[in-house]
Amino acid sequence: MLPSVALSLNSCSGFPAAPSHHPAEKASGGLLLGSIKFPSNSSCSFNGLSANPLILSTARKVTSLAVASNQLDSAVKVEGGKKKYYFLVANAKFMLDEEEHFQEQMVERLRLFKERNLEQDFWLAIEPKFLDKFPQITKRLGRPAVALVSTNGPWITFMKLRLDRVLSESYEADSLEEALASTPTTLEFKKPEKWVAPYPKYESNWWEPFLLQ
Repeated sequence: MLPSVALSLNSCSGFPAAPSHHPAEKASGGLLLGSIKFPSNSSCSFNGLSANPLILSTARKVTSLAVASNQLDSAVKVEGGKKKYYFLVANAKFMLDEEEHFQEQMVERLRLFKERNLEQDFWLAIEPKFLDKFPQITKRLGRPAVALVSTNGPWITFMKLRLDRVLSESYEADSLEEALASTPTTLEFKKPEKWVAPYPKYESNWWEPFLLQ
């Protein structure tokens, strides 16, 4: 038996007079929360906000994540003077050649930091050496690999959701140079024989401004 749910509702339209317990309700166009059925077209007021209950809950979660990812100064220092770095990683072809929106996101964030005179806190690392600390990741990773590294944990979480097919973790380092130490690697991607998108293909080496200079 599903537990009953107690909700404080100010006002609802299209809301049933009694709770529903029948399994068939799942296919009737309603939303089941506990033992109470919410019609998909119901509009309820929660603390002055009118919305479908499921949409309202989802909107709150998305808003919280967006606000957290927009905090531009969230570096975490740990004991001993080390700094914590967060990363997501995937094979280089996916990150730099196939994922169409990644370049736009990187360029836009860099522009934002320059406009606000903020110190850059995100970088790309090609074949980063810190991956040796994560055998559980490297065994699942195509090579050569590229990592997006930042001191801003919420932003890395946000980018992981955007890019989807990536792996993520965190580590500590004494300096930025140590954090982004990489094995020299030359990247070359074959141009597609036929490019059908309404916009031009990204230029090769677009990622160089995001490497540690």
